[in-house]
Amino acid sequence: MKIEGGCHCGYIAYEAEVDPGQVTICHCTDCQTLSGSAFRTAVPAARDAFRLRSGQPKIYVKTAESGARRAQAFCPECGTSIYSAAVEDAQLFMIRVGTVRQRAELPPKMQIWCRSALGWVMDLKSIAQVAAQPKP
Repeated sequence: MKIEGGCHCGYIAYEAEVDPGQVTICHCTDCQTLSGSAFRTAVPAARDAFRLRSGQPKIYVKTAESGARRAQAFCPECGTSIYSAAVEDAQLFMIRVGTVRQRAELPPKMQIWCRSALGWVMDLKSIAQVAAQPKP
Protein backbone atom coordinates (compact mmCIF):
# COMPACT_ATOMS: atom_id res chain seq x y z
CA MET A 1 0.00 0.00 0.00
CA LYS A 2 1.35 3.43 -0.90
CA ILE A 3 1.20 5.96 1.92
CA GLU A 4 2.04 9.63 2.32
CA GLY A 5 2.58 11.53 5.49
CA GLY A 6 4.47 14.16 7.37
CA CYS A 7 4.81 16.20 10.50
CA HIS A 8 2.27 18.53 12.09
CA CYS A 9 3.80 21.77 10.78
CA GLY A 10 4.43 20.49 7.23
CA TYR A 11 8.23 20.82 7.27
CA ILE A 12 8.71 17.06 6.79
CA ALA A 13 6.84 15.09 4.14
CA TYR A 14 7.44 11.50 3.06
CA GLU A 15 6.02 8.68 0.99
CA ALA A 16 6.43 4.95 1.43
CA GLU A 17 5.18 1.53 0.45
CA VAL A 18 4.00 -0.54 3.43
CA ASP A 19 2.21 -3.78 4.23
CA PRO A 20 -0.97 -2.92 6.20
CA GLY A 21 -0.79 -6.36 7.82
CA GLN A 22 2.37 -5.33 9.70
CA VAL A 23 0.95 -2.47 11.83
CA THR A 24 2.00 -2.90 15.45
CA ILE A 25 1.24 -1.23 18.77
CA CYS A 26 4.23 -1.06 21.09
CA HIS A 27 3.66 -0.71 24.84
CA CYS A 28 7.34 -0.51 25.88
CA THR A 29 8.24 2.22 28.33
CA ASP A 30 10.56 3.86 25.77
CA CYS A 31 7.64 4.24 23.33
CA GLN A 32 5.44 5.57 26.12
CA THR A 33 8.00 8.20 27.07
CA LEU A 34 9.07 9.14 23.54
CA SER A 35 5.46 9.48 22.34
CA GLY A 36 4.16 11.16 25.48
CA SER A 37 1.31 8.64 25.38
CA ALA A 38 0.39 5.17 26.58
CA PHE A 39 1.74 3.38 23.48
CA ARG A 40 2.97 3.99 19.96
CA THR A 41 1.66 2.56 16.69
CA ALA A 42 4.04 1.94 13.79
CA VAL A 43 4.23 0.30 10.38
CA PRO A 44 7.52 -0.82 8.80
CA ALA A 45 8.77 0.32 5.40
CA ALA A 46 11.86 -1.11 3.74
CA ARG A 47 14.69 1.38 3.28
CA ASP A 48 14.23 1.43 -0.50
CA ALA A 49 10.43 1.88 -0.09
CA PHE A 50 10.70 5.05 2.04
CA ARG A 51 11.45 8.49 0.60
CA LEU A 52 11.63 11.90 2.25
CA ARG A 53 9.90 14.43 -0.02
CA SER A 54 10.80 17.48 2.05
CA GLY A 55 12.63 18.46 5.19
CA GLN A 56 15.34 16.71 7.16
CA PRO A 57 14.48 15.11 10.50
CA LYS A 58 16.54 15.59 13.63
CA ILE A 59 17.86 12.29 15.00
CA TYR A 60 17.99 11.23 18.63
CA VAL A 61 19.76 7.92 19.32
CA LYS A 62 18.47 5.78 22.18
CA THR A 63 19.72 2.43 23.40
CA ALA A 64 17.02 -0.21 23.80
CA GLU A 65 16.78 -2.74 26.63
CA SER A 66 18.33 -5.25 24.20
CA GLY A 67 21.34 -2.99 23.69
CA ALA A 68 20.35 -2.13 20.13
CA ARG A 69 20.80 1.52 19.19
CA ARG A 70 17.74 3.08 17.54
CA ALA A 71 17.60 6.37 15.67
CA GLN A 72 14.45 8.31 16.57
CA ALA A 73 13.64 10.75 13.75
CA PHE A 74 11.48 13.78 14.49
CA CYS A 75 10.69 17.18 13.02
CA PRO A 76 13.15 19.82 14.31
CA GLU A 77 10.42 22.47 13.99
CA CYS A 78 7.30 20.97 15.63
CA GLY A 79 8.70 17.84 17.33
CA THR A 80 6.48 15.30 15.56
CA SER A 81 7.96 11.79 15.76
CA ILE A 82 8.24 10.46 12.19
CA TYR A 83 10.05 7.10 12.37
CA SER A 84 12.69 5.01 14.07
CA ALA A 85 15.40 2.87 12.50
CA ALA A 86 18.50 0.94 13.45
CA VAL A 87 21.53 3.21 13.78
CA GLU A 88 23.84 0.82 11.94
CA ASP A 89 22.66 -0.30 8.48
CA ALA A 90 18.99 0.64 8.76
CA GLN A 91 16.96 -1.73 6.60
CA LEU A 92 13.52 -0.80 8.01
CA PHE A 93 11.92 2.50 8.91
CA MET A 94 9.24 2.10 11.58
CA ILE A 95 6.87 4.87 10.49
CA ARG A 96 4.64 6.42 13.16
CA VAL A 97 1.09 5.70 12.00
CA GLY A 98 -0.21 8.99 13.43
CA THR A 99 1.83 10.82 10.75
CA VAL A 100 0.32 8.82 7.85
CA ARG A 101 -2.41 10.54 5.84
CA GLN A 102 -4.10 7.13 5.28
CA ARG A 103 -3.89 6.17 9.00
CA ALA A 104 -7.57 5.11 9.12
CA GLU A 105 -6.64 2.31 6.70
CA LEU A 106 -3.88 0.99 8.99
CA PRO A 107 -5.53 -0.73 11.98
CA PRO A 108 -3.05 -2.53 14.27
CA LYS A 109 -2.63 -6.28 13.85
CA MET A 110 -0.39 -6.98 16.86
CA GLN A 111 0.61 -5.56 20.24
CA ILE A 112 4.12 -5.98 21.63
CA TRP A 113 5.80 -5.31 24.99
CA CYS A 114 2.44 -5.92 26.68
CA ARG A 115 4.19 -6.52 30.02
CA SER A 116 4.73 -2.72 30.10
CA ALA A 117 1.18 -1.82 29.01
CA LEU A 118 -0.72 0.50 31.32
CA GLY A 119 -3.60 -1.43 32.90
CA TRP A 120 -6.36 0.82 31.62
CA VAL A 121 -5.24 0.86 27.98
CA MET A 122 -6.57 -2.62 27.20
CA ASP A 123 -10.17 -1.55 27.94
CA LEU A 124 -10.71 1.87 26.33
CA LYS A 125 -14.38 1.09 25.62
CA SER A 126 -15.16 1.44 29.33
CA ILE A 127 -13.92 5.07 29.41
CA ALA A 128 -16.40 7.88 28.70
CA GLN A 129 -16.25 9.23 25.15
CA VAL A 130 -16.77 12.76 23.80
CA ALA A 131 -16.98 13.24 20.01
CA ALA A 132 -15.01 16.52 19.91
CA GLN A 133 -13.36 19.07 22.19
CA PRO A 134 -16.09 21.23 23.76
CA LYS A 135 -15.91 24.93 22.83
CA PRO A 136 -14.98 27.25 25.71
